[in-house]
Order: sequence, then structure tokens, then C-alpha cells
Amino acid sequence: MNQSERRLFLIRYLLYEKDEYRDIAVPAERGDQERLLRALFNVRPPMKASDEFLRIEGEYLREELERKGITDYRTLSPVEEGIYLWLGDITTLRCDAIVNAANSEMLGCFIPNHGCIDNAIHTYAGIELREECDRIMRAQGHEEETGKARITKAYNLPSRFIIHTVGPIVSGRLDDGHRRLLASCYTECLRLAEENGLKSIAFCSISTGVFRFPIEEAARIATETVRDHRKRTGSGIEVIFDVFKEQDYDIYKGLLGAD
Repeated sequence: MNQSERRLFLIRYLLYEKDEYRDIAVPAERGDQERLLRALFNVRPPMKASDEFLRIEGEYLREELERKGITDYRTLSPVEEGIYLWLGDITTLRCDAIVNAANSEMLGCFIPNHGCIDNAIHTYAGIELREECDRIMRAQGHEEETGKARITKAYNLPSRFIIHTVGPIVSGRLDDGHRRLLASCYTECLRLAEENGLKSIAFCSISTGVFRFPIEEAARIATETVRDHRKRTGSGIEVIFDVFKEQDYDIYKGLLGAD
């Protein structure tokens, strides 16, 4: 089965799951098919799928990620001991854990084809990620607290694990409470990674998207918290700061003294 055949199988399977989707026509163009498939992944509630679906989904997603290009963090040059800065797609990064900027429901983004990192990570990890998050949240019995972190498998991503953290939402003026909660996100992710014996972790810029935390202050808190943790605990965990925009890269570069 080639990639086009896998994509069509996955689309038809997901359309057939819901009566209201069964009359949706499958578009002929590849790009339109890709957008439809991602949208179907995004809106699907957490529930079981067949072993055949999971196998074909895994083959499809892994080939898509290979096509985008996998980057092993060990091929990067550190900007200082144990700390790296990388401009790229976090779903294509090979390390022990990547950090997902989650919301308090912790089930991923349900908005079709949304541009947030939560949407991208859930899309390329596959539907089993939402199932695992759902099991965690059902057992917990309440929404995830801001500043805390949870760990899951990474499924079809090149990383081994995903650490999900809920950053503060800045709805008005930025205050010290926002700052403390954001620092807690980084500290809790590092603690959880080390508790699970992980040696490397890649952070996105937590809270700086739709949660509206100013990137300059968020980057300062991120770098200072990681440096302080490494110094205070003697931690040897390697940290990758991953950004997706050139202007964000320049901000982190200035803080880290990267070339």
C-alpha cells in the first residue's frame, strides 16, 4: 500500500465512523485530501479504532514525518553546556521528550487544521495519544492545573515521550502570578522528565501563542528557569529550546548568546 492508498483508507474509515460524515465526498487533489484527513483526526473524540487502522495510520504518519525530515538533536551544536537552540518543527525532532503546550482539558486541539502546536503534535502522534490523555483525565477527575505537567507516549513521533503542560493565559496585564506559573511549567516538565529517566527534552515556547504571553518575557523565564534548575540540581538533562519563527529564534539567541 502506497502513501496515497493509505491516506484514502484512513479518510474513508474516519468518514464511515459517523453517519453525518458518510455523504462527504473525498476530494481528488492530494492537498485537499491531506487537509480533510487532518481535520478528521482533529475532531475525532477519544475512542478505539481497529488494529488495521492503527497499523496503516502509523505507516502513513511515519512516512509523512520522514518526508518532512527528522532531526536528531545530537546533530545540533549546543549554545552552552547542555543547552541547544533550534528553529524547526518540533514534531520532527528526535529526542527523549518534546513538550506540548496543552489546554486544561488535555485532550488536544479539536479545531480542524488549527495552527497551534497542540494540534500538530496530536495530528502526527496519531489518535492513540488522545485516548491516552483521556484515560489520564478520567482517572484524575478534574481539569489539569496550570503550571503542572503530565507525560504520555509519543506514538508515531520520532521522540519517545510527550510531556504536556498547561501554561498561564494572559487575558489582561502580565503579572507576577503569570510569571510564577510559567516558570512552574518548565520546572515541572524537567522534574517529570528526570523522574522518568529521560536524558533530553525539547521545549516549545509555552503560552506564547493563543495564550498571549509576551515572547520576550516568556523566553527570559524559560532560559533562566532551565539554567537555574541545571545549576541548583546538578542535572545533566540536555535541553533544546525549539522555536518556529525567525523572530523568536533571534530573541532566544540573544538570551543564550548563540552565534
